[in-house]
Parts: sequence; structure tokens; C-alpha cells
Amino acid sequence: MAGNPERRAALVDAGIAVLAREGARGLTFRAVDAAAGVPVGTASNYFTGRDHLLRQIDARLHVRLAPDPEVLTRLMARPRDRTLVTALMHDLLARATRDRAGYLALLEMRLEATRRPALRDSFTRSVRGDLEEAVEFHRAAGLPGGDETVTVLYLAVLGLILEHLTLPGVLDGVLPGVGVPEGMVERIVAAIVPEE
Repeated sequence: MAGNPERRAALVDAGIAVLAREGARGLTFRAVDAAAGVPVGTASNYFTGRDHLLRQIDARLHVRLAPDPEVLTRLMARPRDRTLVTALMHDLLARATRDRAGYLALLEMRLEATRRPALRDSFTRSVRGDLEEAVEFHRAAGLPGGDETVTVLYLAVLGLILEHLTLPGVLDGVLPGVGVPEGMVERIVAAIVPEE
């Protein structure tokens, strides 16, 4: 296996772009090489196979879609109430919107996991770890609501992001006077997170 970490990262990012644009069926080493602008055969020097590339994409997506530590520090200086939860959900939506390709690749990973048992096991652990981390963050930060609140909020915002990035017109006008998607974040948090 080739050991240039910058080249490996560029290939993984190219894989994310291919996955978002072409879906899992289009994710070939040749397509990754083309997207990265490297000679044909380069990706095969860095990854033992498609499953190895998919695991690397999974790891990279967690880095790309993670909160910015400076933004998180600024947000966490606020009072621990429903408005902070709303701000955190707006940040999550903004990150998904900014890195649309990354989030779409994450959705493609979910679909591919339904067809590949080894990926399903690995990806389930990864996503479950994210959910457990969110629950622990919520507890440690002293935010309103408990584990159930975080889980339901996770599911609702995941659905909002899915609609926003894939079929944004679905939500237009459903709730008159509510902006999509930002106003929907407000409604979701108000419906799920208890008042102090």
C-alpha cells in the first residue's frame, strides 16, 4: 500500500465526490482516479478493495461533517436551554448544507450498507457511535431533555436534512409561514425539546 497521506486523503475526498454524484455503483477506482486527477491505477495502490475505500470514506465523512471546534465553543458559551439546542441544530443543518456532497455520500453509504453485510456492521457501529456521542454530549452539557429527547431530535433533524438535500420542494408550503429548512428547525426543536 502506498503511504502518501495527502494523496490518500485526496483520493478519499474524490471517492466522496464520486459517491455523492454517481452513487455506490459508480464508485470505482477508475472513477476515483479521474475525480482526483491522478493516473489510472493510483487508487488501487492505496486501497485493497472497494470495502477498504468505503471504510476510509466513512472515517473521512465523520471528520468533514464534524462541528467546527471554534463554533461549538462559541455556541456552548450560551445558556443551556432550548435556544441553544436550536442553535446547535441550525449549525448541524448548515454543515450538511455546506458539505452537500459529503452528506449525500453519507446517505449513499447508508444505502450501500443495506446491500453489503460487512459494511452494514461497520457503518452501523460508526453511526451508533455518533448517536451515543450526541446523547453523552447532551447529558454532559446539561441541555434540556434526556436521552429520548436527543434520539427523537436526531431522527427528526435527519429527516429534515434528507428532504432539504434531496427533494427540497417537498416541504415548501407544508406549514404556511414557516421557512424551509431553517423555520422547520425551530418547529422541530419546539415540538421535541421540553421547556425549562
